[in-house]
Amino acid sequence: MGVAVSGGADSVALLRLLLELRQELGIILCVVHFNHKLRGTEAEADEQFVAELARRHKLEMHCESGDVSACAAAKHLGVEGAARQMRYEYFARLLLGGGLNRVATAHTLDDQAETVLLRVVRGAGTRGLAGIYPQLSIASSRFSEGRQPSVVGRQENGPQAAGFGRREELAGGESSIVRPLLGTRRKRLDAYLAGLGQSWREDSSNRDLRHARNRVRHGILPRLERNLNPAVREALAETAEIARAEEDYWANEIARVLPQLWEAGAGRQCDSRQARPERSRRGDVAMVSGGVLNLAALTNLPLALQRRVVRATAESFGLHLEFNHVEEILAVASGEPGSSKSSVLPDGWMVSRNRNELRFEASDAAAGKTNSDYEYRLPVPGRLEVPEAGALFEAVLVPARVGPRYNPEHLFDPALLANELCVRNWRAGDRFWPAHTKCPKKIKELLAERHVTGLERKLWPVVVSGNDVVWVRGFPAPAQFRPQDEAKVVVIRELPLKV
Repeated sequence: MGVAVSGGADSVALLRLLLELRQELGIILCVVHFNHKLRGTEAEADEQFVAELARRHKLEMHCESGDVSACAAAKHLGVEGAARQMRYEYFARLLLGGGLNRVATAHTLDDQAETVLLRVVRGAGTRGLAGIYPQLSIASSRFSEGRQPSVVGRQENGPQAAGFGRREELAGGESSIVRPLLGTRRKRLDAYLAGLGQSWREDSSNRDLRHARNRVRHGILPRLERNLNPAVREALAETAEIARAEEDYWANEIARVLPQLWEAGAGRQCDSRQARPERSRRGDVAMVSGGVLNLAALTNLPLALQRRVVRATAESFGLHLEFNHVEEILAVASGEPGSSKSSVLPDGWMVSRNRNELRFEASDAAAGKTNSDYEYRLPVPGRLEVPEAGALFEAVLVPARVGPRYNPEHLFDPALLANELCVRNWRAGDRFWPAHTKCPKKIKELLAERHVTGLERKLWPVVVSGNDVVWVRGFPAPAQFRPQDEAKVVVIRELPLKV
């Protein structure tokens, strides 16, 4: 069994706990370390500390490093996301290589609470609220969320006193990543290490408040504990536990219902538990045939199950939908007066209603534009349709006294705008300064933070005035373009495009 040790308190505590329990559990330990090369000499010192810890306890050490910054740029990921991806790919290689059957990571109850809270504020259903899973199974280089290993007894002293529960699956079974400290508070681990006289390394980036998790860890959660609920971390972790059980139930329900409603391309039946169909790609557009849902059967289901069926249908051919996309699809399915008969989805897919079918298919129009930029002129005042963005854009000149009726994030000072604007997809090098942020950022970084991917990312619309990007879908307008004391203001609005 490998123990992922970064050098921080949590991972060092996990190693020391497993060292105490290894005879009881019947496991052979080694140390696993990944150097992200993000903090220069500090990262090198962390690696040396971990290596010395492994030598002191006569453990084999597996170590690898990688250029996380380059990976983040190449894959359009945030640095934290790229670091996690590279680290877990390394764990998977170790497990699939046959030398290890487990890699244990030191995620704690505090990590779980932070994850759940972040997902709540960013918008998440029960899948997101499930948070960090106690076990991730490794199969054919893919991760699948596993169920929590069973907890055996606890003792009043030793490792169990630090909150470590023995798990039967730590020592055998299929290859997986396990988190045995997920029910343990970080402060208990600190106390455990203090009792041992064991030192650890402090990661300076954990104090950097530019990272959302650090703001939650050092500011938001402590305030919630003081002002609302002293046990807020435990409450959030319990929410994750409940959500995981809900997800187990829904996975079984979808596996039962979906084959009755969904016919994949060429008449193949799709089971949500099966691997995704093989896909060829032209640019970012998936070149698979899609399929159809039985419309009558879908609309007779409860709303919660409708949403699950739609999401599982899309995931069966590799398309991941946000909540708004699911709602757009259900609006198409409803056939209510005024509803559209079709809708453009991410990654070049379309959904359309045809008699008693809801059809998913790759959009030929989108496919043809995958490698093409678009650009349209928008006079002030004026309006235009942008099919690539699936939207209608308008620039309206209204009296300042009427301006408060509109979203203030869409209001502009006409004196600061050109008479004719440009609506186009963002381009490499474009920068934007959303209101309420400290500095401008590259648009590709902003989209990476919002997890916008594939064709949807490539076609993401912006509005340009002269050489300045003044509007980006989903972000507030720059403060420097907001109305001052003008008699009139310009409102830039994006409206759904009825197909």
